[in-house]
Amino acid sequence: MIHRVLAADLPRHVGEHVEIAGWVHRRRPLKSVTFLVIRDRSGLAQVVADPAEFPRLPEETVVRLRGRVTANAQAPGGAELTEPAVVPQPEPLRPPPFDLYRPTVPASLPTILDNAPVALRHPLLKARFTIAAASVAGFRESLATQGFTEVHTPKIVATATESGANVFEIGFFGRPAYLAQSPQFFKQALVGVFERVYEVGPVFRAEPHDTARHLAQYTSLDAELGFITDHRDVIAVLRQVLAGMVEGVAVRAADAVGLLGVELPRVPEEIPEITFADAQELLARHTDEDPRGEPDLAPAHERWLSGWARRVHGSEFLFVTGYPMAKRPFYTHPDPAEPAYSRSFDLLFRGLELVTGGQRLHHYPDYVAALEARGESPADYHDYLAAFAHGMPPHGGFALGLERWTARLTGDDNVRRTTLFPRDLHRLTP
Repeated sequence: MIHRVLAADLPRHVGEHVEIAGWVHRRRPLKSVTFLVIRDRSGLAQVVADPAEFPRLPEETVVRLRGRVTANAQAPGGAELTEPAVVPQPEPLRPPPFDLYRPTVPASLPTILDNAPVALRHPLLKARFTIAAASVAGFRESLATQGFTEVHTPKIVATATESGANVFEIGFFGRPAYLAQSPQFFKQALVGVFERVYEVGPVFRAEPHDTARHLAQYTSLDAELGFITDHRDVIAVLRQVLAGMVEGVAVRAADAVGLLGVELPRVPEEIPEITFADAQELLARHTDEDPRGEPDLAPAHERWLSGWARRVHGSEFLFVTGYPMAKRPFYTHPDPAEPAYSRSFDLLFRGLELVTGGQRLHHYPDYVAALEARGESPADYHDYLAAFAHGMPPHGGFALGLERWTARLTGDDNVRRTTLFPRDLHRLTP
């Protein structure tokens, strides 16, 4: 029986009769011979055929071919398929929106997004998502080795997660419900069950942003851990996770990294830190703006601070700690020494805020006080607060956006290039 082999494995079967399957990536008919390049999930394979005996197969035809594997140093991997016979498959009804065999992508971002199911077959576009998948694998592996349990929490919730108005309201059997802004409430509750948890899943933000860094739905990599001293324990775990993600990409997506020319970052043993207040002082002294008094960093400030971290510390990563409580969610733990500031952080990577995290409140009375101070009723958070009424350890966590991470790695200027079927202000299809 002839078995299918992958394109990348052809060199191991020289002299054998095998079957390959995939798509016609490129067809090059010459006078006396026709070369076909077949693309499958592992890469490209060359097929050599007699044009008089071989049917004309348009690019992107799905094919199964049987033939003899012959050594050829000029072929991909050093081997090619000769004497091919076609196992009939249906031909495509229409051509792709642009030539997928070209070494670059000759199409605009809207054209790519409008035709994503076919456009993403292009090796350069597909490679971004190979890197994203490897990143997630590294995330999971790193946390699993640190004693975390993977969980899967509801994406339909009864209240807004972070007291925000920017939520998607949906109907739920005759009553209002919302798409979850994050798994925050659930992962905190599950610290009381598993102590250390993580989740990979979609989150939804009905924020009317039309920028290159915002989406209405994105993939969040979340982690939460108990029995911490303060936010620095969370930072230590995150540093390990980042190293694991970079290693995951290097090991699992080496071909994609090479194809895109990605320069993987070095994760320092100790990522440099700067307090929010000190960051504002630096910006006031060295830029044309004085951000002191502002509760957050503007995108331009993030870019400047990232450049400063590279120059001064030789790091592409920078932790900014101690954000004002006024800018953080109600569950954030304040700094006991300076209650107006928080035990929280953002991680900047290559000019962009990538991760937000910190220590959470864990005493029930502190939650009641925090909600009342913001003019909210604790009764609206009864189910969430119940976990704390039964006792919770000091805990904290973080959330990392997969699409932003991938875009920072690949150098893409728009997160839509690293998002499968993005959802934003203007796009609900395909």
